[in-house]
Amino acid sequence: MQPIKGLLSTENSEIHSRSALQNLRIAVVHEWFVNHAGSEKVVEQLLHVFPKADLFSLVDFLPDNQRFYLQGKKPKTTFIQSLPFARKSFRSYLPLFPLAVESHDLRDYDLIISSSHLVSKGVLVREDQLHICYCHSPCRFAWDLYHQYLEEAGLQQGIKGRIAQYFLHKLRIWDQISTPRVGHFLANSAYIARRIGHVYGREAEVIYPPVDVEKFQPGTQKGDYFFAASRLVPYKKMELIVRAFSRMPEHKLILVGSGPDENRISALLTSNIEFRKEANQADFQDLMANAKAFVFAAEEDFGITMAEALACGTPVLAYKKGGASEIVLSGQNGYLFELQTPESLIEQVQVFTKNGVSMDSDSIRKSADRFSIQRFRDEISNYIGQKWIQKTQ
Repeated sequence: MQPIKGLLSTENSEIHSRSALQNLRIAVVHEWFVNHAGSEKVVEQLLHVFPKADLFSLVDFLPDNQRFYLQGKKPKTTFIQSLPFARKSFRSYLPLFPLAVESHDLRDYDLIISSSHLVSKGVLVREDQLHICYCHSPCRFAWDLYHQYLEEAGLQQGIKGRIAQYFLHKLRIWDQISTPRVGHFLANSAYIARRIGHVYGREAEVIYPPVDVEKFQPGTQKGDYFFAASRLVPYKKMELIVRAFSRMPEHKLILVGSGPDENRISALLTSNIEFRKEANQADFQDLMANAKAFVFAAEEDFGITMAEALACGTPVLAYKKGGASEIVLSGQNGYLFELQTPESLIEQVQVFTKNGVSMDSDSIRKSADRFSIQRFRDEISNYIGQKWIQKTQ
């Protein structure tokens, strides 16, 4: 599935579709509000497009210093919010999430937009309501990462393991049953659109998530280092990157991140690898902008940091599966390595070092414009406006 292009081809049709939405009662449903990460940035822009919309979520434990992106709105939450220890451990109530999301009373709304990676798409709607789901991914630990999740969590056997497997089995059943409640699916990449087709048997249009490309600018002079940044959790494959560069002492790597894998990563460091647990926004942008290349080894649904690197005019070396294959134009603004192994990454570092890329810094930056915030706002409003017009004709 290709990204939406020319969905509404004339200026008049765009104006018509947007005006059709002005008087609608709109609900935006998100899983939870606890931080300001990738999926929350989608919600942030939905609220710019639909400023009168009401917000719904399972829980809202967003810190005061991050509430700015909700534009003063207070999400309507579920009974999960008041359960014991929910603030620190609300995810432990996963078996109750389907019941909780179905408790949202959306009878008064014409349009429901769900931002979903777990259960938000399962809200109860009527036939005359339009429900559009922006799907960040079908629930990965219940579907394609099921066995990996059980292995990493130590839940492959034993009583706890059998209980977890039972509830994930029930979650998959509910996930399938709730799919027809969605009128139209949107995906954040062609990769996720294919997964939606595989898991739900539904087609999905692609609207790339919003990336604040204007915040990132090319550096004044490239440094003599590669850069990697991520949460230090197993699926991000930061250990793979460290192992690869430990075998390339001639290349410097600066690594920024923190998380459960921190001790394991630290034990693998060599003299050419500089590890920083954190960097403020200004330092992070400087490191990104002045790096020879940004290195990314995870299989990501989209991969916002890769798009941010391009906005800095920095080439990207990434594992070819997932969203990377749509962000990186191999040989032009970066390179894609075939396997999630140190050897495969080492090979591409060598190719990049020898051949460089065909795009200059300004051209690399321009290749990130297709992920801009304004582009997202225009595409999402045009798409939803068109679907509303089609439903009411």
